[in-house]
Amino acid sequence: MRSAFSPARLYGTLALAEAVTWALLLIGMFLKYGPQVTELGVRIGGGLHGFVFLAFVVATVVVAIDQRWRAGELLLGLASAIMPFATIPAERWLLRRGKVGEQWRLREEPARTAPEKLVSLAVRRPVPSAVIAVVLVAVVFSAMLVVGPPGS
Repeated sequence: MRSAFSPARLYGTLALAEAVTWALLLIGMFLKYGPQVTELGVRIGGGLHGFVFLAFVVATVVVAIDQRWRAGELLLGLASAIMPFATIPAERWLLRRGKVGEQWRLREEPARTAPEKLVSLAVRRPVPSAVIAVVLVAVVFSAMLVVGPPGS
């Protein structure tokens, strides 16, 4: 059973959220460019997808560092967010291979590298770390909104 705050729960939840927001964005794009009903779906779906995408990227890096993924596994995790709905099969594949555990390794083991030290601090203090992560994602997301959508 997955604990409330485990690498498996965090990664699985965000993989699902990323896929759901892809669906919202694609529905919004259909409504905008197909029957040309409204662009509201793109604004809402695109905004939600952008925020969840950034959160998924952060979670992927944190889980990869904690679980000591190889570079190819990290690239798979990150690349899965680019293709619609690919986060779910990628997460399942990593889970089946034991790459996404039920425990945070760096909560118990000593950190050896600078990234591990940062992740160790985060998993030992999950609530303030989650707040900081959400604020950082919101800042990056806001900056991206100011810059504008791709191709504008």
